[in-house]
Amino acid sequence: MPTSQPRRTPGTLGKRFAVLDPATGEAFDEAPDQQPDELDAVVDRARKAWRGWRADPVARTTALRAAADAVEAVGADLAQLLTREQGKPLAESYAEIARTAARLRYFAELVPGPQPITDGRPVRSEIRWRPLGPVAAIVPWNFPLQLASAKFAPALAAGNTMVLKPSPFTPLATRLLGSVLASALPEDVLTIVTGREPLGARLASHPEIRHVTFTGSIPTGRAVAEGAAASLARVTLELGGNDAAILLEDVDVERIADRLFWAAFRNCGQVCMAVKRVYAPARLCSEVVEALAQRAKTVVVGAGLEAGSQLGPVNNAPQLARVERYTAQALTDGARAVAGGHRLDRPGYFFAPTILAEVPPDSPVVTEEQFGPVLPVLPYRSLDEAVEAANGTGFGLGGSVWGTDLDRAEAVADRLECGTAWINHHAELSLAQPFAGAKSSGVGVAGGPWGLYGNLQPFVVHRPEEA
Repeated sequence: MPTSQPRRTPGTLGKRFAVLDPATGEAFDEAPDQQPDELDAVVDRARKAWRGWRADPVARTTALRAAADAVEAVGADLAQLLTREQGKPLAESYAEIARTAARLRYFAELVPGPQPITDGRPVRSEIRWRPLGPVAAIVPWNFPLQLASAKFAPALAAGNTMVLKPSPFTPLATRLLGSVLASALPEDVLTIVTGREPLGARLASHPEIRHVTFTGSIPTGRAVAEGAAASLARVTLELGGNDAAILLEDVDVERIADRLFWAAFRNCGQVCMAVKRVYAPARLCSEVVEALAQRAKTVVVGAGLEAGSQLGPVNNAPQLARVERYTAQALTDGARAVAGGHRLDRPGYFFAPTILAEVPPDSPVVTEEQFGPVLPVLPYRSLDEAVEAANGTGFGLGGSVWGTDLDRAEAVADRLECGTAWINHHAELSLAQPFAGAKSSGVGVAGGPWGLYGNLQPFVVHRPEEA
């Protein structure tokens, strides 16, 4: 199976940076530290490759199907490397790779066709869809391959070429993925660049890039949008969330406890649309806390490559410090750690799965995105109070409602100010659905046909019925 790294771009034989294993905190490999001045040549090659790639939709479909097959063929190599640099359990890495291949196949079949316009005039009008040109993607470290494919699969299917930059915390699996895809795609259709800032800033502001898609923090998203504005490039921004789960009075706590726990703690809580705060009826709050705490105390925490591990480490030292800071502030503010509440005494970036009770509603662990294995549970006395609290932040990515009366739960879900609402589950997405955030959680739409058309420009042709 191919395990070589992608073709090197000029300059990558020089500077390099260390990649750390979050299970040990120690370097285990390194990646090219490409410099901003190298991007001109990279983007120029992407622009030249676009001329051929855009011209043949049948060839694109064939290439993307072959790319999916190639990803599956090296799934074991990709999974091992992804777990080593990201930290997640190996089973989750395999799931991420399967999702990557599935997304390639899904978008391979979405071919934009002409759309007639019927408006009563004696003119035959038709919308045709054109690709934008070279586009850019900047991807975070929590789901490096899955989020990369969420960006390159629709962009390439639309006929664009792409320059993709992974996080410097997780560059290796993405580079390996790039080499695998290179066996199915024409040269320079998809280029992986790795490096530290200001490489990402330069890519977002490059004058030849026509669309920038980014997943990450709100402050960085604003900076990406400002950089892209210089050339009036289109932007799609997914900027994280602080999803609330509202439990209704009729909820069966024991029945939903496992689903609720994993909706918050999958990937060690490092999921943009994870449950990050729970609102429970006051009379049920203690029962909810104890059910979640019991699971937090018994879940197996360990290195992702260790057999039996259910939760891995936090990915990196700065993120671990953020989780520690938010948790310590909550405890100082009067919260009680019913489970966890501290860093584990072992090498690496491990934090004990934490359930917090009696948390002040204005504590940062409630109002901000902690992005780690920490979950505050807050009581409410009226449903209006719970909905107001759920909507009371600047975030609006997702939310969920849990109860046995599904009609009532859906009515409550309809009041949430977010892009996606789930009932009795959370953070499950179909490849065919739109994914977008409200408020500060994002700009633009990813997923499904909306993700494809976000990478296309409408071109309208008017033709009279007679000469």
